[in-house]
Amino acid sequence: VQLQASGGGLVQGGGSLRLSCAASGGTFSRALMGWFRQAPGKEREFVAAVSRTGGSTYYSDSVKGRFTISRDNAKKMTYLQMNGLKPEDTAVYYCASDHNAILTAGHIYASDQGHYENWGQGTLVTVSS
Repeated sequence: VQLQASGGGLVQGGGSLRLSCAASGGTFSRALMGWFRQAPGKEREFVAAVSRTGGSTYYSDSVKGRFTISRDNAKKMTYLQMNGLKPEDTAVYYCASDHNAILTAGHIYASDQGHYENWGQGTLVTVSS
């Protein structure tokens, strides 16, 4: 499985960006998909995840209400729509996949990066104040 993240860039505070993650190999429709981020000098943290069917989504408290995760199984794509961006959202964003998760994995499981076996290369998001 290979994951390719894209869509990062420089945006002013309050602006929007849409990240995309293209998957190849594996059975995409069976994978729990997640977005994580790592800010300079900080550990990588959970941002959002979406279940195999797209029916369940999970968010960190810091992005809930501003970010929306979605997926298109036919295109093998995962998206992260980011609105109301803040300088503290500045980070490298990674998409990841877990092909072992059950459909009803739940938030605790989905937010644990240790469950994800495949990772993309990351895309940089910079939010200016």
